[in-house]
Amino acid sequence: MTVAPLVVLDCDSTTIQDEVIELIAEAAGTREQVAEVTERAMRGELDFSESLAERVATLAGTPVSVFQDVYERIRLSPGIVELISEVHGRGGKVGVVSGGFHEVLDLLAKDLHLDFWSANRLEVENGLLTGRTVGPVIHAQAKAEKLRLWSAESGISLDASMAIGDGANDLEMMKVAAIGVGYNAKPIVQEQADEAISNDLQQAIPFLDRLPLRA
Repeated sequence: MTVAPLVVLDCDSTTIQDEVIELIAEAAGTREQVAEVTERAMRGELDFSESLAERVATLAGTPVSVFQDVYERIRLSPGIVELISEVHGRGGKVGVVSGGFHEVLDLLAKDLHLDFWSANRLEVENGLLTGRTVGPVIHAQAKAEKLRLWSAESGISLDASMAIGDGANDLEMMKVAAIGVGYNAKPIVQEQADEAISNDLQQAIPFLDRLPLRA
């Protein structure tokens, strides 16, 4: 009997091949600076919330038109469409939770037919980014909380859940899920993930056959 699974993915460098904040930073002229901080945060060397604030501050003054420009440039990760189709074919749900930004993820969610999604929001005044976020920061613990919330909302047990990510801020949700999968993952994630795959998200599809896992 096929079990309806819940699959929750990170966005940047997992669902998509890019880091959205770096694409925005390119327009702001701060990509190199932002990329270095992003890399350190994903390796677990920096507190995510602090690193986010530092990176977002460099975006001040960027016009909001950057969101559409960035969305048109992002590249889907190989296999993401097939993975989502497989989960939906099994009657399951797919969510994406991101330390990136709603302004781009909202567009992606529509095109990928996501069931759930959540990300940070950038503050805008007079059509320009202020260099600050608004609302709660989507950090590691928040990602885990979203997985629990979407499990409850969908009626799909955590025993039938899988979390996929690449960076240190994905580890908490991977611990909550029945199966945690590292995708092109940083060393700290590869060490702690239940499974590790690379280059093609279709490699995660066979793991669905192991759900639900029982504690």
